[in-house]
Amino acid sequence: MAGEIPDLHAEVRTGTGKGAARQARREGYVPGIVYGDGKEPVALNFEFNALLKKLKAGRFLQTLFNLKVEGQEDVRVICRGVQRDVVKDLPTHVDLMRLHRGSRIKLFIHVTFVNHEAAPGLKRGGTLTVVRPEVELEVTAADIPDHITVDLTGLQIGDVIHINDIPLPAGARPTIDRNFVIANIAAPSGLRSSEDEAAEETEEAEAEE
Repeated sequence: MAGEIPDLHAEVRTGTGKGAARQARREGYVPGIVYGDGKEPVALNFEFNALLKKLKAGRFLQTLFNLKVEGQEDVRVICRGVQRDVVKDLPTHVDLMRLHRGSRIKLFIHVTFVNHEAAPGLKRGGTLTVVRPEVELEVTAADIPDHITVDLTGLQIGDVIHINDIPLPAGARPTIDRNFVIANIAAPSGLRSSEDEAAEETEEAEAEE
């Protein structure tokens, strides 16, 4: 199941339209709106510095948030758009969409690797090369996994782990429709060098023949 969903604090904005939005910006807020789930849209203000910090952290549009507004019940939301100043590239407006438990959303899920000690390839000096530390999955809002797990048991040098090799939580599916690489067990540099030399010698011998 999902780990802790980060909070996103806001307050209801009195007044609508460009005038109210400009006033909010003058007071150090970023205006926004939350809509969806069959309910009326609500105009909001977000504290500028707090919002900017979350934006700089990355994955803002792919993160599920717990929207907290004083006097209202918490609601799960996902960002559907951030408008920015064309010169300063700073946020000027935020659009949020409410989600119900059955909503399907796309989120980046962390990949966890286990049983390193049970991988013969790593014992021989191989290196786990992680190609995708996160994978974008389409999941339901009610059943968001905290991570997906890759079991390294039995893997040898040269083995490659693809997305189809990983058991995914029920209802989750990759957003990319191909069997992409997650990680591989790379040979140690010394072994790679000797293998390369052997390959070159083989090619030379074949050429002489």
